[in-house]
Amino acid sequence: MKTMLQLLFIQLLFAALLSALIAMFHLNAFSNQVEQTERQTSRLLQQLLVGTSDEDAEELGSSLRQTQALQQLVISDANGTSLFQFNNPSRDSGLTAALLNWQDWQPQSLRIQDPATGLQLRFTYNHSDLLAATNRQLQHSLALILLISLLLAPVLFWLQRFSFQRSSHQLNTLIEQLTQAPSESIPIELRPEGFAGTVEKLEQLAQSTVKKFSELSANARQVTEDAYKDTVTGLPNRNRFVQHYEEQLTQDGKVDFGIFAITRCTELQSLNQTRGYQEGDKYIQEVCAILDKLVRSYSGAQLYRLNSSDFGILLPRVTAKEAENFAVQLQSRLNQYQQTAELESVAYTGLVSYENGRALGELLAIADTSISLAQTKQANAWHLQKESAGLETASYGYGNQNWRNVIDDVLANNRISLLAQSIQPAKRTGNAYSEILVRFKTQENQVLPTASFLAMAEKLDRIIAVDRLIIETALTTIKNKNLQDQYFGLNLSNRSVHDDQFVIWLERRLLKDATIASRLIFEVTEFGMQQNLKTSKRFIDMAHRAGARVTVEKFGVGITSFKFFRELKPDHIKMDGSYTRHIDDDKNNQYFLRLMIDLAHRIGVSVFAESVETQEEKHMLDSLFMDGCQGYYIGKPNPL
Repeated sequence: MKTMLQLLFIQLLFAALLSALIAMFHLNAFSNQVEQTERQTSRLLQQLLVGTSDEDAEELGSSLRQTQALQQLVISDANGTSLFQFNNPSRDSGLTAALLNWQDWQPQSLRIQDPATGLQLRFTYNHSDLLAATNRQLQHSLALILLISLLLAPVLFWLQRFSFQRSSHQLNTLIEQLTQAPSESIPIELRPEGFAGTVEKLEQLAQSTVKKFSELSANARQVTEDAYKDTVTGLPNRNRFVQHYEEQLTQDGKVDFGIFAITRCTELQSLNQTRGYQEGDKYIQEVCAILDKLVRSYSGAQLYRLNSSDFGILLPRVTAKEAENFAVQLQSRLNQYQQTAELESVAYTGLVSYENGRALGELLAIADTSISLAQTKQANAWHLQKESAGLETASYGYGNQNWRNVIDDVLANNRISLLAQSIQPAKRTGNAYSEILVRFKTQENQVLPTASFLAMAEKLDRIIAVDRLIIETALTTIKNKNLQDQYFGLNLSNRSVHDDQFVIWLERRLLKDATIASRLIFEVTEFGMQQNLKTSKRFIDMAHRAGARVTVEKFGVGITSFKFFRELKPDHIKMDGSYTRHIDDDKNNQYFLRLMIDLAHRIGVSVFAESVETQEEKHMLDSLFMDGCQGYYIGKPNPL
């Protein structure tokens, strides 16, 4: 009886210690979550405080009171004079609150300040919800410990009845047997009498350990494999390509040569923006299937996905002549896919010969230049660099000259076509428009990759001329097709917005067609606007004088503040597509959009969303009071 009481006392003491450890664990987890929440809130409030004037303090405070879980908020000026304050103390109860009170824990009062204006903000976060959740978890843990203690009491009493010496010897023999052969059943003569349940559990433990070890080994192999595998196509990724090249093709004493090719899917960005990311992934998978089928016909050839739009191909021991045959077959298959997929082009390929010992960076640079040359030809074209001496420098200059000729030809002969993709307004407002998208063509009427064309126009100092051509073509088309009753959006490059001569020309051009100008909305990226707030404001003021409006697109990528809104006064903002994708499941983006929409509406700015791909995303954006949505789910681009 005495021994049993001792066992019970030890069990209760152990349960008490375990309960104390569990309580400390939950309190520590609570403190960490409090610290993380306060840090995130401080960062958000710091961004919103930047550039906020004393006159905006009450508006900012009211917005924060509605959108943030704050217990106390005080906004004061540089002299310490209070401009806005509220106090909403919480009264918490429960075991967790009692333990925190015992530790003299109190919510921390945090203070942030805008160095530029001196405006100060002091706040205390309300952790009542987190405290209640922690209290529930602690109660469940303590109840589980109590239940386990009650279940263990009979087992301890039962074990006490047997001889510890005899049982210890038998159990040691048993454990030794399980260690040597964990998967085999224990013979009857080695099973301790009265320990059938223990033996069974030990057998289960041994088998479970073997299983867990196998799973961990498999998981380790899977993690290693995933690190070198592309999730969309299942191909080896850039890391695997670099590893293979450095291990196999740079070894001294090993003679090897062949062809390296990069196939660039130039329509990926356009598809993601106009048809959605799901269509973009499908497009990548289709191109992958075409490449894989063709590559398999070459012995030892390997296919990699180097980045989002580039596939890398290694054709070992393939000559330049054989590579041309490979490229011709690839172009033919891409042309077939282009017709079925209703695309203006699919992909362009740059090929270069290699031999062991060549630096990987040089090989990639030459292949990239070859792609630039291929893009100046017909759709899905290819270009093969055969020479090695002075290859990089020569091909680089040749590629630039080809692009310069192509861009000049487009400008001289107005080789562009216009498409329009609508922004569907919410039910409560009709303040939306259709965005004009541009396609550039060669002399053979082949569509050039839009992203590459604009990038090279920027690089070769032709982008302002391209913007002028787009505007002239759009105004002429709207007038000729009698579309003056509709609103249209036009994208402008960052350089044009900050160029004084272009702004002067644009104002004069808009005044010539004042009726059409009042129906135009110019779209400029947030990054471009933030490069120079002074010239950005000058451009917006000019657009407003001419009757046009301005949308800040790709919004939310940079640092946003009240000063940005107050000084620039844009008419609309278009949230970056990264906030739209899977918005129905992303709580963080929902919170950010809700805050941005509320702030924008308070100063009369409309908010649009792009890249809307699914019905679920559309419903969620509607519930957040988004003013309009654009994307493949809403409607694909159509000729203007």
